[in-house]
Amino acid sequence: MRKVILNLAVTLDGYIEGPNGEYDWCYTDQDYGMTDFMKRTDAIFFGRRSYEVVVGAEKNPYPEKKKYVFSKTMKSAAGGAQIIGDNFIKEVMKIKNQPGKDIWLFGGAILTASLINEQLVDELQLSIHPILLGKGKPLFKDLQKRIRFTLIDTKKYSTGLVQLFYRLK
Repeated sequence: MRKVILNLAVTLDGYIEGPNGEYDWCYTDQDYGMTDFMKRTDAIFFGRRSYEVVVGAEKNPYPEKKKYVFSKTMKSAAGGAQIIGDNFIKEVMKIKNQPGKDIWLFGGAILTASLINEQLVDELQLSIHPILLGKGKPLFKDLQKRIRFTLIDTKKYSTGLVQLFYRLK
């Protein structure tokens, strides 16, 4: 079965965006393992807003990846993305059971919480940036219960960025 892997940047105080939706605090000076990560995935799960931000920056982001946008309001999406509206649990299970590589859970926060609440996220790969924003959009919001993960790896970079790798227990 394919794994759903949340891989994203987060601040020391747990934010994935600044108070105005900005992510200019993310380090882009080196690869930080993304090339290897991209080799192990062939699909991406986006929330509506995350998809709109990415597509706004680039017409067909990640052209080699199958894209799924989770939205109850979108009727179509650019870049060949498939819309998933209702019955997202059933659809995610169907996709996980299809042949292929792992699936990158790109974001956003509402989709992440929904999938974590249903224990559909198999791994977390968090790139902790050494910055405090003070306010913004928190990574984990509206979780319904405790969900335990096991630390499987860590990586430390000269910039102070630390990556934490967890697997669902």
